[in-house]
Amino acid sequence: MRNALFLLLSFLILGSCQNKISDKIAVDAIFINGRVYTVDKEFARAEAFAVKDGKFIAVGLTDSIQAKYQSEQVHDLKGNTVLPGLIDAHCHFFRFGQSLQNVDLVGTQSYAEVIKRVTDFQTENPAEFIYGRGWDQNDWDLKEFPNKSKLDSLFPDIPVVLQRIDGHALLVNQKALDLAKIDNTTRIEGGEVIKENNQITGVLIDNAMDLVNNVMPKMTREQAIEALQDAQEYCFDYGLTTVNDAGLDRNTIMLIDSLQKTDALDMRVYAMISNNTVDVDYFIKNGILKTEKLNVRSVKVYGDGALGSRGAALRAPYTDRHKHFGAMVTPVDSIYSLAQKLAKTNLQMNTHAIGDSANTVVLKAYEKALKGQSDRRWKVEHAQVISPEDFDYFDDNILPSVQPTHATSDMYWAKDRLGERRMKGAYAYKKLLDEAGIIALGTDFPVEQVSPFYTFYASVARKDLMQYPENGFQMKDALSREETLRGMTIWAAYSNFEEAEKGSIEVGKFADFIIMDQDIMTVEEDSIPNLKVDQTWLGGKQVK
Repeated sequence: MRNALFLLLSFLILGSCQNKISDKIAVDAIFINGRVYTVDKEFARAEAFAVKDGKFIAVGLTDSIQAKYQSEQVHDLKGNTVLPGLIDAHCHFFRFGQSLQNVDLVGTQSYAEVIKRVTDFQTENPAEFIYGRGWDQNDWDLKEFPNKSKLDSLFPDIPVVLQRIDGHALLVNQKALDLAKIDNTTRIEGGEVIKENNQITGVLIDNAMDLVNNVMPKMTREQAIEALQDAQEYCFDYGLTTVNDAGLDRNTIMLIDSLQKTDALDMRVYAMISNNTVDVDYFIKNGILKTEKLNVRSVKVYGDGALGSRGAALRAPYTDRHKHFGAMVTPVDSIYSLAQKLAKTNLQMNTHAIGDSANTVVLKAYEKALKGQSDRRWKVEHAQVISPEDFDYFDDNILPSVQPTHATSDMYWAKDRLGERRMKGAYAYKKLLDEAGIIALGTDFPVEQVSPFYTFYASVARKDLMQYPENGFQMKDALSREETLRGMTIWAAYSNFEEAEKGSIEVGKFADFIIMDQDIMTVEEDSIPNLKVDQTWLGGKQVK
């Protein structure tokens, strides 16, 4: 009898325990004991969260999460910092991957070093067409555009095409000029063939580059896939889970879509459609293309060129080049007509505008096209030099998308280009935020480096990687750490019409998050560029 009672009690206790266990909700993974910056509306902190089917299903305290959920995968964060997956609001993801297959000229300190890298690369990787990118004459002792003569002597029979770091100038040799049929009589709207003593130097600005680009050999499908996958690996290492690629043709967009659908590419991509009539009309006719990993709902337009190559369109001449105003890459009437066309659709218009003249054109075109509409979220990409009277244009219809490392890269020579007066409206990120209510932050890689932590540092400290200047550059325009993190997460998502699915650690959103080695919100300021991502998770799956 005593044994029977003992067995009965044992069954009752066991059953009770099983009921308690079964009361818990089974999930794919639980993360506990962390310092979790949710980046929700209140910028609240949490300790733990649960993930199921690729999404956050609970966020809160460790005890409450463990009391309600169970999983075979319980990750103890041991106090480490967790952030939402980072979003690069403006980059060239595919172009970066392409650049990894070519001559790397980033960081060259002289034209002689450019020549050496090109010759070394060609020796190790013999090719019938040499392509490289990344040179910047502003980093050289002789801060002038180079001349093709040395390339002509070294490579008389092989076309050489070397892109400036900003993507708005090429240095090419005579063989490339011949292929493109460029000579002393060549003229092109929105571009320039640079000459000295009436002789072509080999430097082509903005639309003049198209003449050479059109005769360059196209990438194979295999090379394109490799470029996308290589770029993805770099981005995951830095905690990027969404990239806004600022200009892709339809074929590349469809390749990305097919790779994502077969799990050959995991990165989430907001793809801006390159502004060519055939591709734009295709997406106007077929509408937004939206999956969990791909968002195609915007058209990328180039308003003007870049400040470094003096192609940015200014209202008054360049301070360091008499009677030179830069140029509009896309004619003003074309910008206005495209804005009117897109305003009748649900597509966004995202326009590159650096000079104050270009920004005035774009802002006025947007305002006219969007009159009577709301929540269109058209973007001004770069918004680099703004006239005082133009800041008022920014609102819920017109958003700024900026890249803080441009400020710290350009600060050495920007005043030479612009003069004192125009500098007051240059790189004015705080003023833009105050006007628009949000600001989307990106890197513009490969123009700048991929690391979002360089972006973060440039935004809050306004210094370069040498910690210069000591007290920061135009600090009235600096953003706080909270504003910066929002700009790299929830505000970037908002600018993409994706704030309901990503950009913060909240229930119902994709489980895109990163685990850091230190707390970006409290670490000593000058240590920010050296921060590391320990783990990157996308849709509840670890990708780094």
